[in-house]
Amino acid sequence: MNAVTTAEPVDVARARALADLEGIAHGFLGRRGGVSNGEVAGLNVGYGAGDDRAAVEENRARVVAAVLPGATLATLYQVHSADCVTVSDPIWSNEERPRADALVTNRPGVLLGILTADCAPVLLADREAGVVGAAHAGWKGAFGGVTDRTVAVMEALGARREAIVAAVGPCIARRSYEVDEAFFRRFVEAAAANEAFFGGGREGHYQFDLEAYVAARLAASGVTRIETLGLDTYSAPERYFSFRRATHKAEANYGRQISVIGLT
Repeated sequence: MNAVTTAEPVDVARARALADLEGIAHGFLGRRGGVSNGEVAGLNVGYGAGDDRAAVEENRARVVAAVLPGATLATLYQVHSADCVTVSDPIWSNEERPRADALVTNRPGVLLGILTADCAPVLLADREAGVVGAAHAGWKGAFGGVTDRTVAVMEALGARREAIVAAVGPCIARRSYEVDEAFFRRFVEAAAANEAFFGGGREGHYQFDLEAYVAARLAASGVTRIETLGLDTYSAPERYFSFRRATHKAEANYGRQISVIGLT
């Protein structure tokens, strides 16, 4: 694990590869330090988690204050797609959020936010070009090419893919991610090399390494500096929200954490 965790009021993990870049602010936040209660207790930032809206707004304000004070937070209505949008002026309201799963911008003072609860958050930056990106890479979006699309849209704003630095944040780990035969076949029929991302499990099942798969997709797209944080959302209930864990515990709701990046 390469993450650097700070002792701020909220839990912020930072990738060394991105922290080294001047003019780039980023953070992979957990559930600590928020005001939400009940099953989504902590720093829940998801409007669809059955939480009090005022609590969600306060939690989002704490995220901005911890990572890029004074910035405007831009998030999406995430739909597990490979769609990426460019954030320009003006930034949409929460009610008008685009249905997409990645954002890029070259505007200072804008904080791009991706919500997750087991899916992989990916933060990207080309410091020299002044372009940043954020992608929501669940298995479906990753398989469909959401990171490939994010790199392409960053390139359209002037970034060079060989200069992009990327970090894959907290997500469900291989040991916690059991999938069935149909899931496995979908991947290996698309590319035989994908078998490397699956380990053995109980009969008819496999353990899928989402983090490694996302990192491999980034590398295949031409990104040369990629950091994985190795943080498992499923096995750390005190630190991270997890959809799969909430499902296994038959909980009615589950919270969402956020990963953010912006130009200072």
